[in-house]
Amino acid sequence: MTGSAVVVDSLIVSRGKRTVIDGVSVTIPRGTITGLLGPSGCGKTTLMRSIVGTQIIASGSVTVLGSPAGSKDLRRKVGYVTQAPSVYKDLTVRENVAYFAAMYGKGASEVTAAIDSVGLKDHMTSTAGELSGGQLGRVSLASALVAEPELLVLDEPTVGLDPVLRVELWQRFDEIASCGTTLLVSSHVMEEAEHCSSLILMRSGAVIAQLSPDELRTRTEESNLEQAFLSLIRSTEKAS
Repeated sequence: MTGSAVVVDSLIVSRGKRTVIDGVSVTIPRGTITGLLGPSGCGKTTLMRSIVGTQIIASGSVTVLGSPAGSKDLRRKVGYVTQAPSVYKDLTVRENVAYFAAMYGKGASEVTAAIDSVGLKDHMTSTAGELSGGQLGRVSLASALVAEPELLVLDEPTVGLDPVLRVELWQRFDEIASCGTTLLVSSHVMEEAEHCSSLILMRSGAVIAQLSPDELRTRTEESNLEQAFLSLIRSTEKAS
């Protein structure tokens, strides 16, 4: 699948008198994993909310899968997993995912496949309230995956996970992308950039670069991605 899943053009988002997204323009190709990286408070979540259509924007445009962000026809095509797990703790894992499956006309086989895809097959009958924080996040992910979205937007899905679980989750993302789904994954951990084919680097409400991990290394002449990002920030500040 070729073309752009998301096109953001000259986006401005304000809160009161403060501009939180300042003239952002980015393009996200279909069938890839794009990392949205930057320090906490730089505007990552606001940009993601703009893409899924839940954010009021001041000006600019956001086009998702060929339609304006938030359009009715996108409801079955876009999945969004927030930082806070969206689960019912008194329901089992299967019941949680089945609830969302019913909203999209999906059956029992799709529910099982979604749960298995996030590594929770052995916890299907456990109530969500019995699970760890990392497992709750994976229930939220399964609930989004069961709709089989064309675009999956994940807001810092690995926060609070141990290194082993982080690696496992990124392996799942690779598998999902290989099946044609476009993923936009935010993080403030630069080491996770290695898993992405494209990076959108943000600071203070602006995009300072969109490039691949290798292009970032080449541009900054740094082998460590965290150091490369810091070097890019310094060079941007000197040029401004």
